[in-house]
Amino acid sequence: MSDTTTFVEVDTLAGRVRGLWRGEPGSAEASAAFLGLPFAEAPVGELRFAAPVPKAPWEGVLDTLEFGASAQRGDPGVTLIPEPSVPGESTLNVNVFTPSPAAPSEGDGLPVLVWIHGGGFFAGSPASPWYDGRRFNRDGVVTVTISYRLGFDGFGWIENTPSNRGVRDWMLALEWVQQNISRFGGDPARVTIAGQSAGGGAVQTLLGMEAAQHLFSAVYSISGATADVALPRAQQFTRDLAERLGVAPTREGFASISEERILEAQKQATAMTPASFTTVIEEGLALGPVVDGELIVRRTDESLAAGVGADKPLVIGATDDEFSMVFADAEKKMRWIPKWVLLRKLGMPKGAMKPYLAANAEVAAKGTARIGGRFLTDLMFRRALLRTVAARGAAPTWVYRFSWPSGRFGFAEHCLDVPFFFDCLDSPVAIEPLAGPNPPQALADDVHGGAVSFVTTGEPGWPAYTDATRQTRVFDTPSRVVTDGYRGVRPLI
Repeated sequence: MSDTTTFVEVDTLAGRVRGLWRGEPGSAEASAAFLGLPFAEAPVGELRFAAPVPKAPWEGVLDTLEFGASAQRGDPGVTLIPEPSVPGESTLNVNVFTPSPAAPSEGDGLPVLVWIHGGGFFAGSPASPWYDGRRFNRDGVVTVTISYRLGFDGFGWIENTPSNRGVRDWMLALEWVQQNISRFGGDPARVTIAGQSAGGGAVQTLLGMEAAQHLFSAVYSISGATADVALPRAQQFTRDLAERLGVAPTREGFASISEERILEAQKQATAMTPASFTTVIEEGLALGPVVDGELIVRRTDESLAAGVGADKPLVIGATDDEFSMVFADAEKKMRWIPKWVLLRKLGMPKGAMKPYLAANAEVAAKGTARIGGRFLTDLMFRRALLRTVAARGAAPTWVYRFSWPSGRFGFAEHCLDVPFFFDCLDSPVAIEPLAGPNPPQALADDVHGGAVSFVTTGEPGWPAYTDATRQTRVFDTPSRVVTDGYRGVRPLI
């Protein structure tokens, strides 16, 4: 820290914390950051496979000047977003970014955005420089990023042990927000939960949970990959993992194994093979929120269709080509493979081939690799999006597509929209590997501005989606509103 460093202190319910001002206090770009603030005790020892326990009060002032420990260990080798791993045991923490780190003296506090990171429920970290809330702070929004247990520790099914520990981590972090965010200038009655990929799935899971409804008021789901792991599948995964490790499939058995060994066995058990790839397409991820009949009582789409979360406004969307990178390196070789051969191998539903190719003629004209990538994107993201929207019925819902083609890949790939959402195209960690050179700031203004509007007013600034109009915001240069922006997916429904 330099001699000119300016600190700021806030009293939370558990104790006083010291954060750091960035920028000149009082200026439009100034905000305070409180990093690695624990909301729960470290999930180690007796607490390793337990429900999260609120952090006990502490004496004195706790420095929250650096990111806390992350549940992600080492380099997972999967993320397109810079999400560093931070060593340590106290992995259940929040980062708070606020332009006004004090309880409001009059009226309501500022609206709040709570971000849940992605990473397939086994990777990811809230310590990404792209998740810094400074631009939301500039626009009058308090921002919180949260950590949660990943992989088997967070989502593995263990008999006579609390299920969905990662989900319980989300809920306790949101309880912390309800109890403490007013002390950082935020309004607990105006909390929007948002996330991307697995994080987008997480906020949809929470939207469909009766037990979570009091924790937030709105939802913004970016490329949401919901899990809804069936209980028998979760139980079988546990038995298979225990067999790999040579232990009983019990809490005592898994507690006797180091975190490193479980991570290695988990990596082997979830490795992508042709057979497992088909299973993932048909059944989703093996590790993620489990429909346990207790905390998550039914599949998310069934809960939404039953009216759970219908009072919460939802923005939901995806990029056009989330998974087209799977085939990007083989594009030239794949031009000799007939499109129908690849699509059939990937699981094209019977009778859908001709209507799907007709509905996606523009993409099909770009070659087998591109239509294969679009089909995978539709199977794993965009088809589920339409089902979520349909399940919501008349509940307030806004739909978008992120269509701007990356200057690096030539299409709108997975994660591309995240730096536009956070308006961090000038991030110290370059986005060029994902977006190419000179990504358009005007598009960031558009995407980020819609998010700010939604968090602040409950509406993102384009027409709501109804079954009659199907109006969809297409983020591109220029952005526009179209009718039925996901018509290319409908042959798969």
